[in-house]
Amino acid sequence: MTNIHGPRHVVVTSIERAPLDTVDSLASMGTATVHEAIGRRGYFGAEITPIQTGARVAGTAVTVLCHPGDNGMIHAAVEQCGSGDILVVTTTAPSTHGGFGDLLGTSVMARGVRALVTDAGVRDTAELREMGFPVWSRHVSCQGTVKNTAGSVNVPIRIGEQIVHPGDVICADDDGVVVVARGEAAWALEQSNARLAKEAGTRARLEAGELGLDFYGLRAELAAMGVEWVESLE
Repeated sequence: MTNIHGPRHVVVTSIERAPLDTVDSLASMGTATVHEAIGRRGYFGAEITPIQTGARVAGTAVTVLCHPGDNGMIHAAVEQCGSGDILVVTTTAPSTHGGFGDLLGTSVMARGVRALVTDAGVRDTAELREMGFPVWSRHVSCQGTVKNTAGSVNVPIRIGEQIVHPGDVICADDDGVVVVARGEAAWALEQSNARLAKEAGTRARLEAGELGLDFYGLRAELAAMGVEWVESLE
């Protein structure tokens, strides 16, 4: 919730996006895999939660910086959206207002937008679920907004501890939201595939009855920490 690009109010009309084929491949990985694969980076935090279950998407970020309680710049951002994008919205100070609802959802869906991520609020959640438009937000609130204050579109923004640049990859599912820098997208996909392959081997060992306690080397580590295996406390 920080203006990190300076005092100007701008709508940037030309941005470079991560390749859509890479983005689509990252979508299937899941946020937990991507987050771990890139060094446990990019997580927006547990406060940004889905209003639905079962959605797993990835897309390229169109970023929006709004004044609290004002969604005018989201309307300005719609024009800049294209197929495969995810709208990422923040405010210059904390806001619980429901600045995005079913009408904006209809508008962005018509342009091929895949999802909304916001650290402010959203409303019309039942309608958005019925429309099949996935949303991750910090708040759900019926309180509406105005359209009176300038902001910016397609500038770097901050959500939690993460900086999002226009064109970065946003991955979102039931576990949360992760951002991957545009320039790291191909590498992130490679690392995620490698992690999935490793997990497949681990899963096979677990299915065969092996204990993670042993093949992770935890038994010896726990013993070194002073953990004792005893038959009883008597």
